[in-house]
Amino acid sequence: MSDLPHYYQGNRPEIVALIDQKPKRVLEIGCGDGSFRRLLDSECEYWGIEPFPQAAEQATACLDKVFRTTYEEAYADLPDAHFDLIICNDVIEHFTDHDYFFASIKQKMSSGARIVGSVPNVRHLSNILNLMLRKDWEYQDDGILDSTHYRFFTEKSLKRTFAKHDYQLEALQYLKIIKPRIHPPSRLGYNLLILLLGKDTRPLQFGFRLGL
Repeated sequence: MSDLPHYYQGNRPEIVALIDQKPKRVLEIGCGDGSFRRLLDSECEYWGIEPFPQAAEQATACLDKVFRTTYEEAYADLPDAHFDLIICNDVIEHFTDHDYFFASIKQKMSSGARIVGSVPNVRHLSNILNLMLRKDWEYQDDGILDSTHYRFFTEKSLKRTFAKHDYQLEALQYLKIIKPRIHPPSRLGYNLLILLLGKDTRPLQFGFRLGL
């Protein structure tokens, strides 16, 4: 079992469910220790990019090729029109320029390729309550307000980003629907808040599949 922090371990079956075809050539950006590869039941060529050295070292045991650097630094060494599946689980929020990623990755995608991944939902009810009631916005070691996040997304802004770069949004799923701690705890109170603020405040993350 890996002794890496949980966010370098890719146990994300809910993302696998978004993959609608058997890939032949995969690129996973932020591949961590390579665990996500084990969730795919199809034989395929599988490349990864991972800047964290310990995670990248473990990924070499199960991936065909691992770049131990950032996406920006690895980009020139990625073959053009090669990958039919790009995986970016909890990665986009870490880019200083996410628009560059969505524009540039197209050159590396083959005809009919897909992008699947996930991003945190900054409009999760816990974050709204913390902002509105506690008047606070405190960065954490992980989660929505992870201190390494450069970008924050709502469902609306995420869809706008996809449209801006001419991707077809084929699937968008609400992931990790977790009720925040409300005092006093009340199912009625929670339901009323969701009714008032919108269903998009329920998931901690959005999962998506994009086509060209």
